[in-house]
Amino acid sequence: MTPAALRKICLGFPGAREEFPFDEHSSVFKVAGKMFALSALKTKPLRISLKCEPDLAVRLRAEHPAIIPGYHLNKQHWNTVELDGSLSDDFVREMIEDSYDLVVAGLPKREQEKLKWVALGQE
Repeated sequence: MTPAALRKICLGFPGAREEFPFDEHSSVFKVAGKMFALSALKTKPLRISLKCEPDLAVRLRAEHPAIIPGYHLNKQHWNTVELDGSLSDDFVREMIEDSYDLVVAGLPKREQEKLKWVALGQE
């Protein structure tokens, strides 16, 4: 996956924004002011940090060497994914979507409605 494709996926979700609160190289993707992804898009190897349900985070780390505990983040809730080609683009896209959904699920209902977001159990 290229940095441009990664950025396009992250910005493709309703209400998603890219900010640079740490430095000019670290893209922080947010929805309603809450971070759902973090990536230094110009670094090699390309990595992205994503929010994840704690039990799933541990399972993913055990199953995929390219997934490690979140770098400089709460390791219980965040994974860092090295995009070295060992994970399919579809799988990476699903992890990004899951991260976005976790963040939106924690927003007030009014914010969820503005985003036209539907809880996973209600689809």
